[in-house]
Amino acid sequence: MGPVQLDHHTMPAEAPDPGLHDPLADTFPTGPEGRLLFWIAVAFSGFQIATAAHLVDLPSQVVRAVHVGFLALLGFPLIALARHRTGAVRAVAWAFALAGVAVAAYQWIEYAPLILRAGDPLPRDIVMGVVALVVVFCAAWMLMGPALPAIAGLFLAYCLLGQHLPSPLNHRGYDFAQVIDHMTYGTEGIYGIPVYVSSSYIFLFILFGSFLERAGMIKLFTDVSLGLVGHKQGGAAKVSVISSGLMGTISGSGVANVVTTGQFTIPLMKRFGYRAAFAGGVEATASMGGQIMPPVMGAVAFIMAETLGVEYVEVVKAALIPALLYFVGAFWMVHLEAGRHGLVGLARAELPSPAKAIREGWYLLLPLGVLVYLLFSGYTPLFAGTIGLALTVLLILGGSAVLALPSPVLRAVVWVALALVAASFFEWGIGPVLVALGALIAWNAASKGGRETLILCRDSLAEGAKTALPVGIACALVGVIIGTMTLTGAATTFGQFIVHVGDRSLILSLILTMITCIILGMGIPTIPNYIITSSIAGPALLALGVPLIVSHMFVFYFGILADLTPPVALACFAAAPIAREKGLKISMEAIKVAAAGFVIPFMAVYTPALMLQDGGPLAAEIGYWPAVLYIVVKAVLALGLWGAAVIGWLARPLPLWLRALAALAAGTLVAALPLSDEAGFALAAVFAALVWRRSRVAA
Repeated sequence: MGPVQLDHHTMPAEAPDPGLHDPLADTFPTGPEGRLLFWIAVAFSGFQIATAAHLVDLPSQVVRAVHVGFLALLGFPLIALARHRTGAVRAVAWAFALAGVAVAAYQWIEYAPLILRAGDPLPRDIVMGVVALVVVFCAAWMLMGPALPAIAGLFLAYCLLGQHLPSPLNHRGYDFAQVIDHMTYGTEGIYGIPVYVSSSYIFLFILFGSFLERAGMIKLFTDVSLGLVGHKQGGAAKVSVISSGLMGTISGSGVANVVTTGQFTIPLMKRFGYRAAFAGGVEATASMGGQIMPPVMGAVAFIMAETLGVEYVEVVKAALIPALLYFVGAFWMVHLEAGRHGLVGLARAELPSPAKAIREGWYLLLPLGVLVYLLFSGYTPLFAGTIGLALTVLLILGGSAVLALPSPVLRAVVWVALALVAASFFEWGIGPVLVALGALIAWNAASKGGRETLILCRDSLAEGAKTALPVGIACALVGVIIGTMTLTGAATTFGQFIVHVGDRSLILSLILTMITCIILGMGIPTIPNYIITSSIAGPALLALGVPLIVSHMFVFYFGILADLTPPVALACFAAAPIAREKGLKISMEAIKVAAAGFVIPFMAVYTPALMLQDGGPLAAEIGYWPAVLYIVVKAVLALGLWGAAVIGWLARPLPLWLRALAALAAGTLVAALPLSDEAGFALAAVFAALVWRRSRVAA
């Protein structure tokens, strides 16, 4: 195969419109209405930044209410316009949008009186509460389809009618006013922890990713990945694993990542000989893995930290080794697939230099480095996100401004001054940073290149707000489910069932929890999936002796893997038009590539050291760090054997009986039964000896 000319930052001609997968994936519509929505999105981002930086100090309840109000104001008309609906439908969409604004205004104006009459709502409170529920349900339906609203509706119906069910499913009964008051006022329903996290941490990190993407982070990650592994065996797929995983750490959305980085990586893999289904499966697997890859991870990680009441760094610590194993497993799969089909790497002459890419884009890594430092130093995600975002904007505007300076010395002086301003945040707060930003905005406004940079920043604000719509609306609606559980204690019933099963067999409880996560994930995003299943299964698994953070990570993993699992597999169907292959075929390949994601949670339950957590019989027997080393070695060996079994290649083709032996050895290593490890290592040794012997004979 001759060298392929790479234009690795333009969309391939055969790539479909991203809007096929997501009604909000396209840019803002043209025309007066589209312009109005664009500026509403900019105002939304401005409000969130102002409250995060304490430029505007409002009660948390008011911030949450305004956040949901903005979601409604932006979401309804934007979806109607993006889907080219008629004038009547768009008028109804604006009516819903204004109803959402009215609810937010009511919560703000009546904030103090509502606190005083908590538990004894007035008739007008009930009316506004019903409006709030209708707005949130309809917004979720328009944006994500009927699955999540249907599930939340069943929970709401259980609140109102559950007293008529047979025991033990019934509850004591609650009147209509009490249910509406619980769901729409206070912090137990739609304004609960998920919306709090969405209105603070998640929105900031989405903006952070939006600015970095527009500043060239995708180009930087892709160039570095191409330079490092593009020339290796099967380099095109390895580039996908690395670049999509890196981009996923700052984007936080697997499906969105598929339709951005996938526009380049999937056609590239196909061009170099990978099957279309396998190429789509690799991209979907790597993109979803970004949500579990520290340091930033996905939105669920922030919700988990808030729910568990632990520092974010504890979630990162628990996710670190499993995430690395996830990507090592994917990398191993694409390496074996390339060997099986004789797929060579890309021509070195056509590849960018990773050193040059870092020299040109090094400044983009500074905000990410500062963010990691702050998160690991014990600062809150809100503080870290605010500083990371401010530093990103300083770098983007500063980088544009210094280009006009004639002297390298002057450029160095400006960079040093900006560094001092950024550092002053810790001592004097946001004031010096705002002054510097104002000066840089004025400086950039004076030149053509600077004005283009200002437009980039403005567009990043709008795109960030639009990207936050699905997350924010899902967080609001899932509050109804959490509100039902806190009001009725419904989680206890299902939890008792899991505990009852677990008393007989922990593995059956884990499988039941896994199936619940995957079934829920067929129609709803990762965030509500995690919140629902962790509320139900988390306490139950804790009662069975599973460490709390491990039980939540177990649920988190399978909520993500639901987007790769048939029959729905959202990430795989997002990759389907790009790969020009059926989504189900891509899904079948994805679950092979993502094998690590399916086995690591089970291994961590039996040996918590895999997630750097105390506990478990192995750590008690041999010590904590020896247990960590042992379980990592065992997991790597199991993944290696599973890859050989699935792909059927290890330096040369493997017959079916050897593949079966490799699968048996891998499964035995994963199982936590008496003597299963010993049997697994013995089978692995037999497999290795047989492969070595066949190699000698063939040679």
